[in-house]
Order: sequence, then C-alpha cells, then structure tokens
Amino acid sequence: MHTNPTNNSQLSFENTEYAFAYKNDKELKLANFLFSSMGKAWMLNLGLRLMPLAIKLNLPFSKSAIRKTIFKQFVGGETLQETAPVVEKLAAYDVQVILDYGVEGGGGGEQEYEHAMEEFIRVIQYAATQPNIPFISIKVTGIVRFSLLEKIDEEMTDAEGDSLMKRYLSVVSNLQTEEQLEWKRAVSRLMKICDAAVAANIAVLVDAEETWIQDPVDAVTLLMMDSYNKEKARIYNTVQLYRWDRLEFLKKSFDAAKERDFILALKIVRGAYMEKERARASELHYTSPIQTSKENTDADYNDAVRFCLSDVERIATIVATHNEQSNMLAAQLIAEQTIANNHPHIHFSQLYGMSDNITFNLAEKGYFVSKYLPFGPIKDVIPYLMRRAQENSSVGGQTSRELGLLQKELRRRKK
Repeated sequence: MHTNPTNNSQLSFENTEYAFAYKNDKELKLANFLFSSMGKAWMLNLGLRLMPLAIKLNLPFSKSAIRKTIFKQFVGGETLQETAPVVEKLAAYDVQVILDYGVEGGGGGEQEYEHAMEEFIRVIQYAATQPNIPFISIKVTGIVRFSLLEKIDEEMTDAEGDSLMKRYLSVVSNLQTEEQLEWKRAVSRLMKICDAAVAANIAVLVDAEETWIQDPVDAVTLLMMDSYNKEKARIYNTVQLYRWDRLEFLKKSFDAAKERDFILALKIVRGAYMEKERARASELHYTSPIQTSKENTDADYNDAVRFCLSDVERIATIVATHNEQSNMLAAQLIAEQTIANNHPHIHFSQLYGMSDNITFNLAEKGYFVSKYLPFGPIKDVIPYLMRRAQENSSVGGQTSRELGLLQKELRRRKK
C-alpha cells in the first residue's frame, strides 16, 4: 500500500489562490474576458460561425486573434515544442499532463492514417522525456476510415450474441477481403502505438467516439487491454456516462477483465457529442442513446466512480470531470477506504483552461491530477475549440462558475 501523503479533510474547490497561482494578472484578465464573452449567447454564436470561416478564407488577422485568445486559453501550442513551457509551468504545481495531438480524423486515406500513427508515436517519445506526462490521448478515427468503423458497428448491432467480443470477431472475420485487410492495417497501427507506449512507459488513453462507431472501438480497445494490461494499466478506454447503457457496459468490461485476468483501465467522462447524438437519433427515428436528464447522467457517473473505486487493485480509473460533486465524492471514497491519495490506479483530470479550482486544489492535497492538453495547427484544432465553447455555454452554470472564481481571484489580488 502507498503511504497516504495527506487526507481530504480540508479539500475545498473554493481556494482561488491555489487555483490561479500559475496565472499572472494579464492571463487572468484574458480568461475573465473569454468566459464573459462565452456567457453571452449572441457573441458565442457569432464567434462559432466566424471562426471556421475566417480560418478557411485564411484571413490575415484571424489566426493571430484566435491564437491570442481562445487558442491560448484551451490549447498547449501548435507544435509539441510549443507545449513545453505550459507543461513545465503545470509541473511546478504538481499538475501532470495528458498530451493530445488534437487532429481529428479526416478522410485522407491510408497515407494520412500512417502519418497520424507516426505522429502519435512521436508524441509518446516526447512524453517519455518529460517527467510529468504519464499519458497521451489518441482517437481511433485518426488511424482508420470512419465509414469502415460505421460498417463494422452496424453489422455488430445486427450480429447474434450478447458478448461484444463475440459479435466483433464474427463481423470482422466476415468482412470482404479488401475491408478485412484494411481493418487489419488499422489494428496493426494501434498495436504499433501501444508497443511504442509500453517501451516508453507511457499510458495510452483511447478517446470515445460517436455511438454509431463506438462498438468496434470498444472491442479493439478491450483486446489491447487484454494484451498490454496484465501487470500494469497501460491502455485505457473512455466511457461516456451521458449514455444510458454505459454503466452496464462498464460492469461487463470488468467481468471480461476478471475472466481474462487483466487490469481494466478506464477514463470516465460525461460525454462530448450530445447535440449531435440527439439530432441523429431524431432524424433516423431510433431511441436516443443519451440519458433523458442531467440527473440521470450525474447518478450514473457517480455510480461508475463508486464501482471503479471499490476495487482499485483491478480497476485503474481516471475521474475526468469538471463536476465538483463527482470529484469530491471520489476524494471522500478514497478517504473512507483509506486508499492513498497518490495510489497509481486513481487519477483526476480536467481540460486545460477550465476548472482550475478543481485541478490545483486536488494537486495541493497530493492527489494525482492532470490537465488534458491538446496541441496542433490552429486549423486542425478548430473542431476541439468549438466543442469547448459550446460545452461551456450548454453545461448549466459552467461559464458563470468559471467567471465567479476568476473575479473572486481578481478581487483578492487587488486587495
């Protein structure tokens, strides 16, 4: 057992002095300006329309305006090297980093997928040189054709059997020869990424995708865990609890891990594609995969935290959320079960640029906590930035909570 460096008795997410110690006054004022802009619906909608258009038309002022504002707040830089000062600054406050090469799958064919694989491996090798980057994040859509994932998922839905792996194996073995070879190349890319990560002692977090391509992603990630997680949590799947079927999926994944004797490693999130998922379900007339209420999502998320923390030797968990209650619940469970705050199987995480009050106060109490730090060319991270802006406006009270904390700290510094 690890020694418990501290307990959570004084843990509070109200301390803005810890939360914003890493920001100077100028950076604090910029964040205040950004969140107050995102709080105005008309300004947000105008920005969301103009941002992709300005980049597409290559307007001279647009890149520099985006770089100095929203990009600076939520992204580590355009290149790996540009992330170094951010990583270093976070390290000074005992905050680790999940590095994310923020390029989302295009449709550029095999050459593009090979290039993405090489980039992921380059990120792994860079992370290995930095003491506070234990994880990198990857998207399977970066290394394989979206429509192939879609086809496999659709056929898995119609296949016989209630086991995810059985359905996956039967569908993959029945693909047409050309598609079978294409899928084998994709799995081979994933294995090369995992091999590089194991050699570098870096863990790989496989991102969640849209529901209509998620089944093959889950299946192949479970296979990777079976291969690589025998002694240590190296490959993590991502579970989105705003889906009503995911708590059951999580429990079934644990059954598979016990049966095959590997460590189940999970990043648990609420989710990122809500509007898109609901719109598609309504358009194609199927039951929406999204929970009917936020209360149901919160209940499932907290149940997932309880389930994962009930067996910390066999389940490695990243509690990845901006919800203060869920973070506090995890901290309370750690204390109740006398688990060390720095147990290697428990990690907290928030996005860079958001919820600093959670991240830095957890770090101050000796928990393992990280910032999810994307990087990449501005044009490539636009979809990510747009999701951040929308998320801040759609999550009830998120923007006003961020604003309130920033203004509280500005007042404190003025005094």
